[in-house]
Amino acid sequence: MAREKAQDTGVVGKNRRASFDFELGERYEAGLSLIGSEARSLRTNGGDVSTAWVDIDHRGEAWVKEMRIPVLPHAAFGHEEKRTRKLLLHREEIEKLRGTIERDGMTLVVTRVYYKDGRAKLEFAVARGKKKHDKRHSLREKETEREARQAMRQRR
Repeated sequence: MAREKAQDTGVVGKNRRASFDFELGERYEAGLSLIGSEARSLRTNGGDVSTAWVDIDHRGEAWVKEMRIPVLPHAAFGHEEKRTRKLLLHREEIEKLRGTIERDGMTLVVTRVYYKDGRAKLEFAVARGKKKHDKRHSLREKETEREARQAMRQRR
């Protein structure tokens, strides 16, 4: 008997401020190592990745920190909301990331969390923090784009 494929629920958490606070570079996808109540809660309640970031420890393992998954009120065995969770990456990817963040002074910022083929996945990007004047420039660009779109709508 063929087993049915788990249905994807799509994006369950997104970091909207990432592109405003950081210059985002190359993006990576990693699997998330979750316990049962976390997987259920992530699928039903979503997760908060607005303050989440990825760290690589001295043993060569990648961990996501400050990611919030709400606790289910009816779960028999709960979990900590902001527990450090392991990321599932290939050794070569981890070494490449380690070299990038050590050499260039970059950081790894979580951009979104989602389900793909029934498995929890995390997307993160290599990022460099923006200065205050860079943020003002980004706001100015957004505003001019918005005004241009409004002008185009009014002409129609």
